[in-house]
Amino acid sequence: MNLQTRTEHFTNPLYLESGRILEPYDIVYETYGHLSEAKDNVVVVTHALTGSHHAAGLYEGDNKPGWWDGLIGPGKAIDTDRFFVICSNVVGSCFGSTGPMSPMLPNEEPYRYKFPVITVKDMVKAQRILFDRLGIHRVHAIVGGSMGGMQALQFAVHYPNFADRIVAMACTHATQPWAIAFNKIAQEAILKDPDFKSGYYDPADIKANGLTGMAVGRMAGHISFLSPYSMERKFGREYKRTDGLFELFGKFQVESYLEYNGYNFTKWFDPLSYLYITKAINIYDLSRGFDTLEEALLRIRSRLYLVSFENDMLFIPDEMRVMADILAKEKMIPVDYLEVPSDYGHDAFLVELEKFKDYVREALEHGV
Repeated sequence: MNLQTRTEHFTNPLYLESGRILEPYDIVYETYGHLSEAKDNVVVVTHALTGSHHAAGLYEGDNKPGWWDGLIGPGKAIDTDRFFVICSNVVGSCFGSTGPMSPMLPNEEPYRYKFPVITVKDMVKAQRILFDRLGIHRVHAIVGGSMGGMQALQFAVHYPNFADRIVAMACTHATQPWAIAFNKIAQEAILKDPDFKSGYYDPADIKANGLTGMAVGRMAGHISFLSPYSMERKFGREYKRTDGLFELFGKFQVESYLEYNGYNFTKWFDPLSYLYITKAINIYDLSRGFDTLEEALLRIRSRLYLVSFENDMLFIPDEMRVMADILAKEKMIPVDYLEVPSDYGHDAFLVELEKFKDYVREALEHGV
């Protein structure tokens, strides 16, 4: 499907919502399919907290495809035979775009805590600048889930004439205390780990040995990504076969799962990036800068598709439904709301593609 990965370097300052600037900065992005001569077939895909620009396909020598490979590709819901798909790594992340461990030019030392706090709005602004450089001034659609859905909604509010359609999944209009609390556990666990060295760790050490505090925080995160029902179905009360029930440190299967995913995660995701991005998620609020959420939403001119998932504990369906209700009442723009029946939990937008892929296809091709 003609997968291409590129990096764009920007020397003009990126003026941030905080009043600070980021200068210079890089954005890594990946494309799939072919851009039409009229540049009217672009679909932007926005990634979640620990995602990256690698949304689909396989790199040479890899056996694990991009994080939304089941949705993006020839003949799939986001059809690369028809659409030119772009996914960029957000600023603040650790997969090539400028983040806290990038060199703080003109020195080679990384920013670390000198990196400015970035917001979801800043992530979107940087992408908008990228698209301008690529000569793309309007797109067919923007599609994203979780933090990717937050980005899609920010595009809709702050660049109302940029996208014809917005498909935002498993997200919210403003991060609520429940989700902030889970992020707090992860942040605190990282900060209190001696091996974090107050942010002055050696990245090679983390990559080789992991970071216990970050692993513990990620375990808490995984609980919020699932649901009691999916955990029961996936693990039940099964015990690890090699452990004895009456051994003090014997483990249930669910405990082994959390340990494996928690500790493995710390070897490929940077802890400072995790702190900065969870901060961005925590302070996300579509109504910031407006008197009300309604005022913010009424700026939208794109056809809007809101998708929530039943039993999503992180961003409950009510948080999406309130936006649909406001827009449906005002009748200013076409809005469609779908609550997907699911007991999987928040990560259903990554896992249960069969339940909503046809909805996405219809939204992109004809409109639901």
